[in-house]
Amino acid sequence: MKKTAIATDSNSGIMQEEADQLGIFLMPMSFNVNGKDYIENVDITYKEFYKIIADSKTTVSTTQPSPGQLTELWNSILKDYDEIVYIPMSSGLSSSCQTAKMLAASEYEGKVFVVDNHRISVTQFQSVIDAKEMAENGQEGSEICRKLEADGGESSIYIMVNKLTFLKRGGRVTAAGALIANVMNLKPILQIQGEKLDAYAKSRGTKTAKKAMIEAMKKDFEVRFKDEISAGQMTLHASYSDMKLFEVETWVNDIREAFPEFEVHAAPLSLSIGCHIGPGSLAIACAKRTI
Repeated sequence: MKKTAIATDSNSGIMQEEADQLGIFLMPMSFNVNGKDYIENVDITYKEFYKIIADSKTTVSTTQPSPGQLTELWNSILKDYDEIVYIPMSSGLSSSCQTAKMLAASEYEGKVFVVDNHRISVTQFQSVIDAKEMAENGQEGSEICRKLEADGGESSIYIMVNKLTFLKRGGRVTAAGALIANVMNLKPILQIQGEKLDAYAKSRGTKTAKKAMIEAMKKDFEVRFKDEISAGQMTLHASYSDMKLFEVETWVNDIREAFPEFEVHAAPLSLSIGCHIGPGSLAIACAKRTI
């Protein structure tokens, strides 16, 4: 039986300490803030990141791992493992997945299997957990990759944006539109289904936005994921960006009350999402479990 390692990037929301506990390998993502490069959770912490981007003059962009960084990580893992299943963020949201696939195909054929299952943040996290379980049960890298990609589109994320300020910086809304929305306390809700990030709805205030997201998830369960729900294959997640603990706990409890039959996994949104939507945002997500 082959010894299979599971690796991912920090777009999964997994930090190094948690990766060590889970027995997986982690590629930290990089950010360019005001012309200076930072590596997530290496030379900039979660709190420091949100403190820096709070300045209206701050410019932030994400950067993908270079082939050299991937080669360094993969070579170090292959000293002790026969093969690697590498799970980066969705190819629809970044070119990092395609870069990894090209590198694996040209230099690591049969050794590194790059998964493109169109997930990010807590849904990507679920793929990592499932891959680890499959590897521990003796499934080989090619089979794990095939199964994860087959189930990749079976996930959904709804995100309430607290303020449009950060979307304005990224050019997704006009300055006037952001100002009006903030004054009127409008909370846009975005959705990620598969590889697309789209607008879903606008709500007046956080309470209304929470209700709208929970109702959207209930509809997904009743229609889109009806068969998976019946088979007990869906997982449920709560997520957030730089919020106070009691606010996070309140949101998690809201979800548990709406879906008492589920265990709710809670984790911060990855910084790759946070840099576009800013602090104070909430999300609810589901993902099909692959076994």
